[in-house]
Amino acid sequence: MRKNILQIIAVFKKELKSEIRSKIGISTILLFVMTTITMIVFTTAGLKLQEGVIAGLLWIIMFFTAMISISRSFVSEEERGTGLLLQLISSSSSVFLGKLLFNICLSFITSIAILLMFFIFNDNVKIRTPEIFWLSMILGSLGISSCTTIISAIISKSSSKSALFPILSFPILLPVIMIGVNSTKLGLEGWEFSRSVEDFNIMFGYIGILTTVSFFLFDYVWKD
Repeated sequence: MRKNILQIIAVFKKELKSEIRSKIGISTILLFVMTTITMIVFTTAGLKLQEGVIAGLLWIIMFFTAMISISRSFVSEEERGTGLLLQLISSSSSVFLGKLLFNICLSFITSIAILLMFFIFNDNVKIRTPEIFWLSMILGSLGISSCTTIISAIISKSSSKSALFPILSFPILLPVIMIGVNSTKLGLEGWEFSRSVEDFNIMFGYIGILTTVSFFLFDYVWKD
């Protein structure tokens, strides 16, 4: 047990050091987020956006940012030729959990960056029920990370990685996105928390099933 925990931490540290060393991924993410939000601000200047539209825009940005940031989770291992080394020194479960942990952290950071930039440029947008809004963002980040981690492993050996990643990710993430948009809208409109409990239960259950299935399937995906 202790050995597996140490391996998970080691994989997480490796991902973190690689991201900091390259700096390309972080710069690309921030540039994409800033460009997208700036275009939205200029396009909607002078217009009062409805809460449903705002929620949809936020989730669209989150989805496509994840397609850029998390897609290289396992692809980079194949490109650098370090995938075989990971298989030799770490168990499959440790690799999956270590990369999942890193992707969750990365997803949280990018979501915070998206929200900060969005609300800075759109100061007229108000969060009327913060607990609904923030919980939907947290669960959304978890769902996106769980899905994209296993999809990244599946496409890592494919010749058309960039095209396959969003194509495979979107159908799996669609339930999370639909429920997330609805709960985010409720948080912006100021509904009571009880109104969104059912949505959160479905979202939490779906993420739990997705993560569990991904964990058990990863060994076959990673080694075949």
